[in-house]
Amino acid sequence: MKRQKRDRLERAQKSGYQAGINGRSSENCPYQAVDAKTQWLGGWREAREDVHSGLYK
Repeated sequence: MKRQKRDRLERAQKSGYQAGINGRSSENCPYQAVDAKTQWLGGWREAREDVHSGLYK
């Protein structure tokens, strides 16, 4: 059970990272559950930082 939950949250983080890289707004978060939404937004923020630091164009 714990592995499944971790995998789901990991997918949410990766999805948020991809959204951030692609320039999507944080308002586009598809998750309602607090844990998944937190992970998605964390990935989104990380991606935006990477874009601003010049890792992606």
